[in-house]
Amino acid sequence: MDKYLIINADDFGMCHSANLAVFDLFKKGGITSSTIMTPCSWAREAGVWAAAHPEYAVGVHLTFTSEWGNYRWGPIAHNNTESLRDSEDFMYHESDEFEKNSDVDEVAAEIRAQIERFRSFGVEPSHLDNHMGSLYGIETGRFELLNTTLDIAGENGLPFRFPGVFVPEMFENDTLEVKIDQSLIAMVFDKVVSYANSLKVAVPDYLIPGEWNGPQNDSYENFKEYIYELYKSFPEGVTETYIHPALESDELKAITGAWHRRVWEHKLFSDPQTLQHIDACGIKLINYRDLAKMKGF
Repeated sequence: MDKYLIINADDFGMCHSANLAVFDLFKKGGITSSTIMTPCSWAREAGVWAAAHPEYAVGVHLTFTSEWGNYRWGPIAHNNTESLRDSEDFMYHESDEFEKNSDVDEVAAEIRAQIERFRSFGVEPSHLDNHMGSLYGIETGRFELLNTTLDIAGENGLPFRFPGVFVPEMFENDTLEVKIDQSLIAMVFDKVVSYANSLKVAVPDYLIPGEWNGPQNDSYENFKEYIYELYKSFPEGVTETYIHPALESDELKAITGAWHRRVWEHKLFSDPQTLQHIDACGIKLINYRDLAKMKGF
């Protein structure tokens, strides 16, 4: 079997610096898809651009957390969002807070509202994924949130970011932050994937994002070496990895103290050498539209 890779740029629309980076990476071929955070203030700029460039695969980054200290956002549904809001009236900072407090009916309504906001920009989404993994239920075991998300993905005929195969290495990946017991995952995992297939919701085989805990956070060269080695290890089948690119700016620095990570990701994936390395690894780049066709959906 061949190796296929989806490189998704998360957090499109989060801020202007992110938008500029995504525009650039699509044009240079450094990403194959991206997803817009529709509750954020720069989502419209991202959506209008996506409508003007239908050749690119752009979807909805379903957002139920608002993690930054000073830059925050709230639900976009007009009614019945009380369980989705923290004491400051924004979305919760962390996924576990969201899982513990959210009402599943309000979650479903907000998912639909975010998809409709995306469509209001004049473009159809290519796929759905989820900001900070809050809809997976992996913080507290609330898998009804995941089932609800898959239901809505199926209603809309959209692929969804969820790994078709859950390998033990995912528990060791700090970016994924799987906090529930591995035996519980194993018990429900096959059922979730079978349910997605029954709804004709295409999912990638593997989900393998890069991590930052280690020497890769110390310098750009370390980060580049780490990513190149990681990509050599990708298995046969369809793997999705995701990045959060942005251009260096005062705006970005005011949002996050870890701004350099996003700048380095833009730099690395705009480098032609990175595409050459991916090709040398025998990896074929695809997007989520390609995945749906491959799955026969």
